[in-house]
Amino acid sequence: MKRLIENDLLAWKNNSSKKPLMVFGARQVGKTYSILKFGKENYADMVCFNFENNAPLCSVFEQDLDVNRIIIALTALSGKRIIPEQTLIFFDEIQAAPKAVTSLKYFCENAPQYHIIAAGSLLGVSVNRESVSFPVGKIDSLTMYPMNFREFLLATENETLLQMIEDSFVSNKPLVSVLHDKALDLYKTYLLVGGMPECVLEYIGKKDFDFVRVKQNRIFNDYSSDMSKYATKAESVRHEATYNSVPSQLARENKKFQYKLIKSGARSRQYEDSILWLSKAGVVLKCEKVNEGKTPIDFYKDESSFKIFMSDVGLLTAKMMVPYATVLSDINFGGEAKGAITENYVAQQLVANNVKLYYWASENTAEVDFVMQWREYVIPIECKANDNVRSRSLKVYAGKYLPPYSIRISSKNFGFENGIKSVPLYAVFCIGA
Repeated sequence: MKRLIENDLLAWKNNSSKKPLMVFGARQVGKTYSILKFGKENYADMVCFNFENNAPLCSVFEQDLDVNRIIIALTALSGKRIIPEQTLIFFDEIQAAPKAVTSLKYFCENAPQYHIIAAGSLLGVSVNRESVSFPVGKIDSLTMYPMNFREFLLATENETLLQMIEDSFVSNKPLVSVLHDKALDLYKTYLLVGGMPECVLEYIGKKDFDFVRVKQNRIFNDYSSDMSKYATKAESVRHEATYNSVPSQLARENKKFQYKLIKSGARSRQYEDSILWLSKAGVVLKCEKVNEGKTPIDFYKDESSFKIFMSDVGLLTAKMMVPYATVLSDINFGGEAKGAITENYVAQQLVANNVKLYYWASENTAEVDFVMQWREYVIPIECKANDNVRSRSLKVYAGKYLPPYSIRISSKNFGFENGIKSVPLYAVFCIGA
C-alpha cells in the first residue's frame, strides 16, 4: 500500500546534508514495512537489525561508541558488506538499546557517509526517559501515523475519486451527487476500519468488519502489553485507565479532558505523566486550548485545558463498540457518540498533515473545534457530523479575529459562501496538506 511517508523518506535520501533518521510512531502504524520497502526500492543493499530481545546486538553498543568498530561488528552479524551510501542500515526497535540511540550522534559527526534509519514503537517514550542520551541536533526525524483517508482511498483503488476530491477542494466546486454519496460511504467505512495498515488489509481482503475488529482488539492488547513492559506496575495501571477513559472523555458536549472521568477522585498530579506517556507512545493525540486566535498560536495556549483523542478513529469506534450497521446506515447514529467519532476523525487527518492540534474557547461562551495557523492568520475549523451547518461559535470567532476565511466540515458538498469554505467529511485530508 502506498504510504505518504515514502515521499519523505526519499527526500531524506536525496538530501546531501542528511543525518541519521529517526522514525517515530505508534505500534502497528506500518513503520517497519514502509522502511523495508523504501530500502529495497532505493538502495543497492540493506541490512536490518532488530534490538528487541537481542542481547548480542545490544552488546555491540555497550563496549564503546566507536563507529568504525560498530560497523565491523554489524558487518559480522549481518554477513553483508556495509558500503557507504549504497547500503541502508536499519535499526528497528532501537529503544531497546539506549546506547544505540546515543551512537547516532557519533555516526552523524564521524561517519556521515553511512545512511541510517532508526525506528521503534516506543521510541518517543524511551527518549523521554533519563536513561537515554538523546542525540539532540544530530538526527533528522519523521513521525508516522495511521493511514489517513487519502491513503485509504489509494488502498481501496479509488485513485480517480481521490483526484476529483483534491480538485474540488482547490476549486470549491461540488462533486457530482453520485460521487459525493460514494465518497461519504467510503468515509463511513473508514470510521469503522480506521487507518492501521493491518486492519485496512483485513478489510480489503475479506470485507468483513468482524475480522477487522479482531485485529483492532489485538492492537489494544499490544498497547496494554507495552504499558506493562515499559512502565512500573503502578504506572501501567494509570496509563491504561487514562487510555480507557478517552471514549467517555469525548462522549460529552464539552470534550475538555477531565481527570475525574478516569476514576472518582483522580487528580492531575496523579495522571499527567500518563497523558505524556500515551502521547509519546503515539496512541493518543493531544489538542490544546488557545485563548486567542492570533499568531504565533503557540504563544496563546492554555496548558491546563486540552482534549485527548485516540490516534486512530477505527480504534475509537471499536473501543466504543459502535455497531457496524449504525455507522454505515446512519440510522440511530447521532448525538455525542457521532460527534466524538467525527471530531476524532478530523483530528487524525489534521495530524497526518503535520497540523498541530489546537482548539479555541472564549470564556465559556463560544468554542471552535480546531484552529490552524496559516501564514499570519489563525483559521477556525468547525466539525459537523451531519449536514446541520449552523455554527454560532464560528460566527463569533470570525467576527472577533477576522480570518480571511473559515472552514466548516460536514456531510455537505464543496462550496464557498459568506467567507466559509465548505469541506465534506471525506476531504479533511486536504486541509493543511
